[in-house]
Amino acid sequence: MRRHVELRLLWPFLLLATAGWGFMEVTEEVLEGDAHRIDAWILSLCRVNGQPDIPVGPMWFQEAMRDITALGSPVVLSLCVLAVWGLLALAGQWRMAWLALVASAGGSLLSLTLKWGFSRARPDEVYHATVVMGYSFPSGHAMMSTVVFLTLAALVARLLPSTRLRLYAVGVALMASGLVGLSRVYLGVHWASDVAAGWAAGTAWALMCWLGAEHMRLGRGDST
Repeated sequence: MRRHVELRLLWPFLLLATAGWGFMEVTEEVLEGDAHRIDAWILSLCRVNGQPDIPVGPMWFQEAMRDITALGSPVVLSLCVLAVWGLLALAGQWRMAWLALVASAGGSLLSLTLKWGFSRARPDEVYHATVVMGYSFPSGHAMMSTVVFLTLAALVARLLPSTRLRLYAVGVALMASGLVGLSRVYLGVHWASDVAAGWAAGTAWALMCWLGAEHMRLGRGDST
C-alpha cells in the first residue's frame, strides 16, 4: 500500500518540477530580452494589419474575449473560492475548505510579489482592448485562474464518485484557465511570455497545494 501511495504522488512531483522549470526558462528569456521578438510577433497577429488598436475578428468575438478574461478577475475568482468553500464546509470537509482559502490567498500574494519583483511594463496602451492596471509579468489573470480553478477542481474532485468525473473537473479547470490566458494576449494587455509564466507559476502553486492536501489526508490515515 505504501508503495502504491508513493507511485501515486510521483506524477505531481514531476509536474511540479516541470512547471517550475518552465517558469524559470520563460523568466530567463524575458530578463535577457530574447522573448520580446516573439512576444511582439504574437501580439501583431492579434491586430488588424497597420491598426494596432483594432483586434482581429468580429465585434462579437472581441466581446466574448472580454467575457472570458473576466473569469480570471479577482472578483469572479473570489466568488468561485467562496462558493467552493461553502460546498466543502457543507460536506464536512473543513480542512479542505480552509486549504482552498489559504491556497487562493497565498497564490494571490505570490502573484503580486512576482509582479513587483520583475516590474515589467505591459504592451503599449494602443494595443489595450480592456482596462488594466499594474505590471505585466507574470500575468495575474493567467496565474490566479490556474491556481484557483485547478486547486478547487482538485478539492471538489475528492467528492466525486468516479475517476472519469474527477478528470472532467480537472479538464474543465485547465480549459478555463487556458482560455483566460489566451484572452489576455488577444486583448493586448499582456505579452505571451507573461501568460506562459503565469500558467507555469499557477500550476506549480496549485500542485504544491494539492500535495499539501494529500499530506493532510494521509496524515489522518486515509490512504484510499
